[in-house]
Amino acid sequence: MNKLSDHFQPKWVMGLWIILIFLGLTKQFLYGAPPSVGTKQIGTPQPQPLSLESRSAVLVEPETGSILYEYNADEKIPPASLTKILTLYIVFEALEKGSIHLDDEVYVSHRAWKTGGSQMFIEVGRKIPLNELIKGIAVVSGNDACVAVAEHIAGTVESFVSLMNQKAQELGLTHSNFANPHGLPDPQEYSTAKDLAKLAVAYVNRFPHALSYHSMRDFTFNNILQYNRNHLLNKDPSVDGLKTGFVAAGGYHLIATAKRDGMRLIAVVLGAAKPNIRERDAMQLLNYGFRSYVLIRPVNSSEVIGTVRVWKGYKNSVALYPLESKLLLVPRGEEKKIKTVVEIPSELTAPVKVGQTVGKVILYKGDEIVETIPIVAGEDVQRAGFFKRVWHSIQRLFTKGSEPSPPKLPDWKTLAKVGGPIVLSIFVLILVMKFIRSRRRRSPLPRRFSRRR
Repeated sequence: MNKLSDHFQPKWVMGLWIILIFLGLTKQFLYGAPPSVGTKQIGTPQPQPLSLESRSAVLVEPETGSILYEYNADEKIPPASLTKILTLYIVFEALEKGSIHLDDEVYVSHRAWKTGGSQMFIEVGRKIPLNELIKGIAVVSGNDACVAVAEHIAGTVESFVSLMNQKAQELGLTHSNFANPHGLPDPQEYSTAKDLAKLAVAYVNRFPHALSYHSMRDFTFNNILQYNRNHLLNKDPSVDGLKTGFVAAGGYHLIATAKRDGMRLIAVVLGAAKPNIRERDAMQLLNYGFRSYVLIRPVNSSEVIGTVRVWKGYKNSVALYPLESKLLLVPRGEEKKIKTVVEIPSELTAPVKVGQTVGKVILYKGDEIVETIPIVAGEDVQRAGFFKRVWHSIQRLFTKGSEPSPPKLPDWKTLAKVGGPIVLSIFVLILVMKFIRSRRRRSPLPRRFSRRR
């Protein structure tokens, strides 16, 4: 009996190992790897597990463009009414260029009037102010308003769609294609969470005033009251946009944006099974981002970073500024690890040109250089007149190599006030003496000194 058990024991152990390995591979195959956290900011906190139920998600900080979280971000999904963000981007761009105006009376064509899906309920043949149509698109997702605006800007819907795809390429939406201005189902209409995050970042950064439309909780037109479908506006006061969407083939979508303590975040969730799931996933992303990161501005181009002495100039000093502001996104709690080192000369010699690079700001995280920003002169300093330049040359003879402080010499203006009259008196005395000498040379000798014969 013992011999028999010894004979089968190795086979029994090997079979158990095979079963365990098979179960592990099956779990990996069925459920896939956990979502990854991609970042472009300085430092990376430990990824926190988020129980998202949507098909695809991205969290981004728009000022630096840093992606804080992504999950299936490149999956192509019909964008539904999120398409309207690109439509509004083109609308606000045209307003910025002056080719259209908010008080334009937009004609409602039969094609616009009969457009299905969510509607603003505009009537065929009427003329509607463009500002009202923008509200109808941003707040109640009016497909009819999208068609009316598209025809007003480009003449036809087809021409407007060409503008949309051209703009999408300019914005780097490389995995997207748009077939209409509203997002109704079309086989040629698709995008990704990452592309829609890029679009939302570009939209909010360039047209921040557009959020005044997207944050409206309701809109009344033609005596019909409709509510914004972004219910997060009612649940969190920091939320002020952006857009919802639904299409059967894609599910429920939401691009939500919020601003807390001076930092804005944008969350994109696509393909949720229910509206409340997209809202819950978006809030998870936003709360994770605000809890884990902080936006700091160690360098501000509008603030003087230093002042240096200017020799031989009409002005004796010039203010210096960083060439650009710099924002850094860092894990919360690591703000104090960012150090700023300013390198500027102790003095300059005129002329100095506005914008002239004279130094640099170096940002460190520990011993690592994070960023280097040029320091420039804030104004022109022209060369001074002859006497000031001479005096400054004399001063520099005394001040060079003086440690720790040069000897105190009078200012050239004070010197001019005191020494000017003295120099002028000496000059006048020299002229008088020359005049007397010349008169003596011309005058004849006195008679008493003449020689007798």
